[in-house]
Amino acid sequence: MVTAEATKSIPDGAGASCSGTSSAHAMAVPLKTRILIADDHPIVLDGLRRVLDAQPDLEVVAQAHDGAEAVAALGTEEVHLAILDVSMPRMTGLQAAAEITRRHPDVRVLMLSMHDNEEYLFEALAAGAAGYVLKTSVDRDLVDACRAAMRGEPFLYPRAVRAIVREHLDRARRGEPARTEPLTPRELEIVKLIAEAYTNDEIAEALVISKKTVGRHRANILEKLGMHDRVQLTRYAIRRGLVEP
Repeated sequence: MVTAEATKSIPDGAGASCSGTSSAHAMAVPLKTRILIADDHPIVLDGLRRVLDAQPDLEVVAQAHDGAEAVAALGTEEVHLAILDVSMPRMTGLQAAAEITRRHPDVRVLMLSMHDNEEYLFEALAAGAAGYVLKTSVDRDLVDACRAAMRGEPFLYPRAVRAIVREHLDRARRGEPARTEPLTPRELEIVKLIAEAYTNDEIAEALVISKKTVGRHRANILEKLGMHDRVQLTRYAIRRGLVEP
């Protein structure tokens, strides 16, 4: 767990990228934080609700079973904080986090994952998440992470902090720019559906686009990534946290 004291040790540049927030974007902490939780496992949702509702300053007001449901719920519920599982069907937590921060910039986002994986961590931070909590540490870390997020502070477990500092220093030493995403949000949606074994017809129907457009997106994706087939795209989707292995 990273306490307020521990986060101060992160270099200024790294700390700013972790939080996805700035002082200009700070907001007053409500007396009771209204929380949305999203996970595709009902047992996990029940456990999260019990942990959070046991706190006097935290209240679960909505829950979702995938990223698309989570994004939709924010259109009907007043929510201060969204807690999203990284890997969910239809729309991942990473995709939902990016969409939520775009549509609802005042809503804080925490990512929840079984994966102690640097790639997922960096993707979560790039999507605007204020923190990354491992499911194995929920009982110990989740409540503190919620409160830190609402104060506008980053919350990361110790190994994640080391990974960010190492990444920051390595890139600075090599003179490399910050990580960039080669694929557009629409292309990421299509990669996820391809990895979930959707056909072009099914992808077209799900995204309300033509089959020809799906084919054009698919060709662009393969060219950008230097790949040739569905198997390679599926491996890429797993590495990116779009689907679970």
